[in-house]
Amino acid sequence: MYKNILVPVIFDEAHDTQASFLVARALASEGAQFTILHVMEQLPAYATGRIPLNFMDQSREHVEKLLKLSARALPGARAELIEGQTGRAIVDYASANDIDCIVLASHRPGIENIFLGSTASRVVRHAKCAVHVIR
Repeated sequence: MYKNILVPVIFDEAHDTQASFLVARALASEGAQFTILHVMEQLPAYATGRIPLNFMDQSREHVEKLLKLSARALPGARAELIEGQTGRAIVDYASANDIDCIVLASHRPGIENIFLGSTASRVVRHAKCAVHVIR
């Protein structure tokens, strides 16, 4: 089984975070480490001028709270909040932190991503470790 498992999460109704946690537990070897990761996408420059100054700080604080609460679902899980393009950031984080398995929830995609969502598709194609996609 796996010793260092990454569970990327997004806080919406289309992704089944609890199912990801159940699968992560099932795939974990004894003493496995879990990391719950959320990637905050950066807003384009043209959009940042149209939002209140403290909006991003408040959003970040809110996501950090949700992330810490989510991490309680797995024994000893670390909560990590990073910024970047979601698919690429997940792959880069996994490579830099010796992750041996990524457990990723995927939404039901549109026609442009017939089999997987765009983030899940990118992670499956580029990750150097095992990837388990939950639908």
